Amino acid sequence: MLHVPKINTLVRHFRRFWSLRAALILLVLAPLLIGAAMLTSMVLWTLEKAAEERMQEDVALMARAISLPVSDSLEQGEDEGVRQALESVFRIGRIYGAYVYSASGEPIAAVGAVNPSPRRAEVADIAAAGERRGTYERIQGQDVYSYFVPLTDTGGQVSGLLHVTRRGSDFHDLITDLRVQAIAFMVVGGVFISVLVLLGHRLAIGRHFERLMETMARVEDGQRDFRAGAEGPREIRRLSTALNDMLDGIRRAEHELEDRRRTQARLEDQLRHSEKLAAIGRLASGVAHELGTPLSVVDGKAQRALRRLDGDGPEVRALREVRSEVTRMEHIVRQLLDFARGTSHHYRDTAAGLLASAAATALEHDEASRSVKLELDGEQPGPPCRVDPIRVEQVLVNLLRNAAQAGATTVCLRWQEDGDEILFTVEDDGPGVPGEIRDRLFEPFFTTKAVGEGTGLGLAVVHGIVSEHGGDIAISAADGGGTRVDVRFPVNEDGGQNGDGREESKHDA
Repeated sequence: MLHVPKINTLVRHFRRFWSLRAALILLVLAPLLIGAAMLTSMVLWTLEKAAEERMQEDVALMARAISLPVSDSLEQGEDEGVRQALESVFRIGRIYGAYVYSASGEPIAAVGAVNPSPRRAEVADIAAAGERRGTYERIQGQDVYSYFVPLTDTGGQVSGLLHVTRRGSDFHDLITDLRVQAIAFMVVGGVFISVLVLLGHRLAIGRHFERLMETMARVEDGQRDFRAGAEGPREIRRLSTALNDMLDGIRRAEHELEDRRRTQARLEDQLRHSEKLAAIGRLASGVAHELGTPLSVVDGKAQRALRRLDGDGPEVRALREVRSEVTRMEHIVRQLLDFARGTSHHYRDTAAGLLASAAATALEHDEASRSVKLELDGEQPGPPCRVDPIRVEQVLVNLLRNAAQAGATTVCLRWQEDGDEILFTVEDDGPGVPGEIRDRLFEPFFTTKAVGEGTGLGLAVVHGIVSEHGGDIAISAADGGGTRVDVRFPVNEDGGQNGDGREESKHDA
């Protein structure tokens, strides 16, 4: 009893094998060839029987032809005449042997390659019966066909028996030749019929279905605008038209769904961004109002106190630390305001290499990043892209600074043209970012740094700038174990207008 998995496996193999060509072979060609083979076998059997009977008749005719002269010679006692009559039939070439016996079974004359063994009683019985008959037998190990003719004298009495034989191999060879010819005919005919049927299937149906399958394969590979040609029989043309109509309908539905998805995603992003901006804007406004004036007062008093002190004593170091912390707090306030406020954009065609070089120059003035080796890899000035250069430079600077502050010793900035996009890649050899938190790195206020070392707004600002340009940003693991950040900007951004809605004039940065 077959198990269910084995049955399912057999069904899968059968479905993989079952095709229109297989159906044609099994349901049309195979029955046709089987029927032709059966018909040929019947005809062959009929021909074999007819050929065998014809050869037996030849033996009988030759035996009857010499029976009269043999009888006369036997009645007159002329043994030499009997022998001559036997030799005359033997010289024809179709006779294997000829023998004459008396009525009592005694051998009188024999001509042939093999003499039969003494069998007087059997010969006497055949002669006494007085009937002609033929049979297959073995004479001294040879298969032969024997034909017996009783010999009578002028008085009608049986005077002896004429025994004529022919090789059994003659019959076998003839039948074998017929079978070989029949098999060759069946093979050649079967091949010819198969070629005709399969070639007809190919010309009438197969090639048109292959074109339909090619159409579907090309559509599956991404050529959504490719359509099948209306060729072949009427049914195939109707199928091609139906397939094209279906593909057109799917294409229209995909466009509609994609438009709706983009619209929905844009609205959701705008809503989320608006909510974030509203919340952070209120926070930033409160922080700026509450901390702006006190921070300025603290920084001013610390600066005036430093002017009255000389040397490098503990008081001087303490005041410098106060000013450093005030500067850090002011930087946090600026990040909050930069994330919350709507910034006007000035788009213009800018070379990617110039943007990378400007970011690298800005990073050289960052004290925390001076110990990091920065490598630039790309063409100069590089492919152009339509962006706000100041905002994009801010993106690259933030990414390079994050890599430097993450413990990397070498940071590489690469840029290249990738289709209709400009790809910037920042890759470092630092400790890397765990995969489970990569999706949260762009969230506002999320940071992997220690308390007091980061605000969690740097990558959020980067993500916002990239989104404003219609680009994309992705974080992954670098080949060397560090972190890799890929930033893509469209070569031509349709929204590339300034904050007042006026298109900037083209010029190189």
